[in-house]
Amino acid sequence: MHTPRTLGTPLSPTATKVMLLGSGELGKEVIIALQRLGVEVIAVDRYPNAPGHQVAHRAHVINMTDGAALAALIEQEKPDLVVPEIEAIATDKLAELEAAGKITCIPTARAAQLTMNREGIRRLAAETLGLATSPYRFASSLEELEAGAAAVGFPCVVKPVMSSSGKGQSKVDSAADVKAAWAYAAAGSRVDSGRVIVEGFIDFDYEITLLTVRSLGADGKVVTQFCDPIGHVQVQGDYVESWQPCRMDPVALERARDIAAKVTGDLGGLGLFGVELFVKNDMVWFSEVSPRPHDTGMVTMATQVQSEFELHAKAILGLPVNVALKAPGASAVIYGQHEAAGIAFEGVANALQVPNSDIRLFGKPESFARRRMGVALTTADDVETARVNAKEAASRVKPVIAK
Repeated sequence: MHTPRTLGTPLSPTATKVMLLGSGELGKEVIIALQRLGVEVIAVDRYPNAPGHQVAHRAHVINMTDGAALAALIEQEKPDLVVPEIEAIATDKLAELEAAGKITCIPTARAAQLTMNREGIRRLAAETLGLATSPYRFASSLEELEAGAAAVGFPCVVKPVMSSSGKGQSKVDSAADVKAAWAYAAAGSRVDSGRVIVEGFIDFDYEITLLTVRSLGADGKVVTQFCDPIGHVQVQGDYVESWQPCRMDPVALERARDIAAKVTGDLGGLGLFGVELFVKNDMVWFSEVSPRPHDTGMVTMATQVQSEFELHAKAILGLPVNVALKAPGASAVIYGQHEAAGIAFEGVANALQVPNSDIRLFGKPESFARRRMGVALTTADDVETARVNAKEAASRVKPVIAK
């Protein structure tokens, strides 16, 4: 039985302490939302000065896939809640600590385990819950991948079972491309398990993220609510723009909500989930789920009464949430464009001349050409205008190597 938490005062004996495992741009916004509620936040990441480190009460740098190091840090800090914000974590250790009653993991340690690994979540969705997915095979060798690709047919998509933001993902058009896809997947894996998934290509019209929130109702029971669907464009498996609301056939929307409710209900716990779905006409296929805020959901900082980060923060504390849309809007990614540390950004004032626009710069200490360093946000009377304006605002921000 879940109950709302009594909220204390940070840095005092009454403090409500939350530890975030992963402190990138999404974690940073969750931290800010938690701090507005007087929560003491400990930010953990694998590199120093991560975006979330810069706004937390305390910051730690550890290898989060090292179970012993993770357990030692949790014992040192004794947080009320442990909140995984990325996939590359020793989730087996979290499950062990949760089973021993030593931690409360958000939403659950099992959810973190299953979603860290594409094999776990795909088998749950397709084989346990019977949801529609693309055809798929798993492979632990080039030979198995060749056989799997032949079984699902070309074109197909190859992904590491453990990766994020499209890393290691490639579209394979013929048998001649399989070897390169195997090598690319190995290079892009967050945790090198030497295992990949090959998925048959679904001829979908568009893909959406359905942000799904499990929070406490007035009667103390868990309530599942849905934000308006978010449309998005991905390039090389990485989101480049998103918009909300995404127009959907009413039957497709109902099916999407049904799939999201089933998956998140099985994973359990409290919090926000990003459920990714493929849609064609009124047909819907499950793709993936993240038990935490989703990168495509950054648009909600402009479009919703409560952003996905506020929704997550409130839900995990047992507080009521509001999923209402405020205005149609869009987001567009600002890439680093350079391989350098401590870059600078010109043109922000020019970007903010775009009507109803805003800019978020994440403060990442190191830039890569394809690293997401910021995002432009816009609202408008309609999604089409917002999308044009978001891309225009993003294009006006010019990353430069500091002199």
